[in-house]
Order: sequence, then C-alpha cells, then structure tokens
Amino acid sequence: MTAPFFLPGALAMSNPQPGYAERYDTAGYPGALPPVPYVRASLGGRCVAYLFDIAFIFLFTAILATAIAVIGVLTFGFGWTLFAVLPASGIIYSAITVGGARQSTWGMRMLGLRVVAPESGTRVDMLTAAIHALLFYVAISTFLLWCVDVVFGLLRPDRRLGHDVILGLAVVRG
Repeated sequence: MTAPFFLPGALAMSNPQPGYAERYDTAGYPGALPPVPYVRASLGGRCVAYLFDIAFIFLFTAILATAIAVIGVLTFGFGWTLFAVLPASGIIYSAITVGGARQSTWGMRMLGLRVVAPESGTRVDMLTAAIHALLFYVAISTFLLWCVDVVFGLLRPDRRLGHDVILGLAVVRG
C-alpha cells in the first residue's frame, strides 16, 4: 500500500528536522513512514534555475579549460588530453553541486530549490546527481524525449519529471 503524496496540514514545513515522523500521526500508513512533507518546486522555477545554470556551466567550463591549458603547458602537452573532459563539464558541475552539502546547483540556490529523495528527505550522493544530470542532458538533447519528460512532469500532481522518477528524486523548495 502506498502512502499519499503529502500529509494534510504539513505543506508549510519545508525542512523537517530529524525525527519528523514522530510529530505526525502515522496510523494511516501501515508498515511505512509517511513521505517527507516538502513543498514541490514548480516547473517554471526549475526552467529559470537551469537558465542560470547555463551561465554557471559556461563559466565552470571556461575555468576548467584554462586550468587544462596551463596543465598542458606544464606537462609539455600531455595534460591537453584532459580537454576530453570538457563535454562532460555540465555533468561534473551538477555532480559536485547537487551531490554537495547544499543539494542544489547555483541556479537552484538562487531560486531556493534543492534535490532530495522524496520519501526520506536524504541527501543525494554525487553518483546519483551525475546520473540525474546525464539523464536530463540525454532527454534535452532529443526533442521527443524532452517532450515526454516535460509532459510526464505536467501530468503528475507532484511535478516530478521523468528522469526524477527514474532515479527516485524530487526537486523541492527549501
């Protein structure tokens, strides 16, 4: 039996403390704790956050390219093989920021969003954050997959996109 998406009256709580389940009546949830009562992020907020992230990814890529160029000069050209990493700079950026302590990219932070596991509210590890970004970039690179991903989010009451559901993640306010 699955629990409903949120507990009534719990929407105002956007950052529960440890032991949050004891503060709620869990009688209606046999064998399972209730889901974390986070306020979900809107799709519009996620789009604006990504637009900010594009600028940050460009800046991150420029800094990374400069560092690789300097390393290449210092290693007499051997370090220039690291330029192969540059196409994955968006995934690296997401893995470092979403997998970090603040659980969000810089664009998400500007809009007050973060990524959590929806059932427990736990942090996302770097590998899961990197796979989440990879699935997003695969979806956005093909128009049909991107449309399916967005329609999936529009049809769900919790506004989770397809790549969020596949990995069991949610983007929330807070």
